[in-house]
Amino acid sequence: MTDPASTDAVILVGGRGTRLRPLTVSTPKPMLPTAGFPFLSHLLARIRAAGMRHVVLGTSFKAEVFESYFGDGSEWGLVIDYVVEEEALGTGGAIRNVLPKLRHDNAMVFNGDVLSGANLTEILATHVEKDADVTLHLVRVQDPRAFGCVPTDADGNVLEFLEKTPDPPTDQINAGCYVFKRSVIEQIPEGRVVSVERETFPGLLSAGAKIAGHVDTSYWRDMGRPDDFVQGSSDLVRGIAYSPLLEGKTGEAFVDDSAGIAGGVILVGGTAVGRGSDIGAGCRVDDSVIFDGVTIEPGAVVRGSIIAAGVRIGANTRIVDCVIGEGAQIGARCELQGGMRVWPGVVIPDSGVRFTPDA
Repeated sequence: MTDPASTDAVILVGGRGTRLRPLTVSTPKPMLPTAGFPFLSHLLARIRAAGMRHVVLGTSFKAEVFESYFGDGSEWGLVIDYVVEEEALGTGGAIRNVLPKLRHDNAMVFNGDVLSGANLTEILATHVEKDADVTLHLVRVQDPRAFGCVPTDADGNVLEFLEKTPDPPTDQINAGCYVFKRSVIEQIPEGRVVSVERETFPGLLSAGAKIAGHVDTSYWRDMGRPDDFVQGSSDLVRGIAYSPLLEGKTGEAFVDDSAGIAGGVILVGGTAVGRGSDIGAGCRVDDSVIFDGVTIEPGAVVRGSIIAAGVRIGANTRIVDCVIGEGAQIGARCELQGGMRVWPGVVIPDSGVRFTPDA
């Protein structure tokens, strides 16, 4: 068995999160509030619980936000180093870019926008027991057509890497978590864009390297789209997806202690309510993520939506499946639905958007 404390954890958090705009205009995607905490906090807590101690964050967009929040990692029981990617290098290039900060012979690499319930110590054990050059976490999904598939042989060794196809030969997909031998990372070309799926892994297979697959059916979700972000946060709140930060706190809603909840409010579906937010009497908030400092006036309904910091929602307004950017003001008696995105600071007057004729 490997000692997790002798394994580096590398988290790639350099993406711009364009699919989640306008939330990511000023905030890196891994720092968006998710079930009461910045998303990255849940992953760091899992890394700490698995016994790893040294973390390297591969940053780029708004790199300073990460170090300002997490510091040297001591408050998390970790040692955190930071490497800034000055220009996009792809997954492989980003992994090579953190090499100078690595301390150990093995590194477990995470995509910073994946919510997973995988057992990290078991993935490490597979890597060591198979003496693999690289080990991939592969998760079985019900419909693999939207993903690249990774078939394995009877011994769990990876055979090839396939692009999206309407007729996948396997239900195993790349889950965005890898264990690399340091010597393999050293072979990745430096200072240019490198794709692990299209260049690094196929090249290793061609050279006879051993790439192992650790296959399971654990919880897995790419948090890159608004609907997945909402679902992932909801699943954390309800305990469907596990986070050490939420032990003993799961249920229909997670409400920060500083939030104000008036009488007759209904909070269900894994809703999360952030610091200093106020929800007025008679409101219903279902399956939504409410950031810090949000005001929702009496009688409003919010469902399946993300409401960014400092937003004000007027009385009797209805918001369904929407993203409301930071500091926006939505007037009373508005109706927003169907994937609408309101940009930061936008002001919509009372009854300014309706889908029914009565105002």
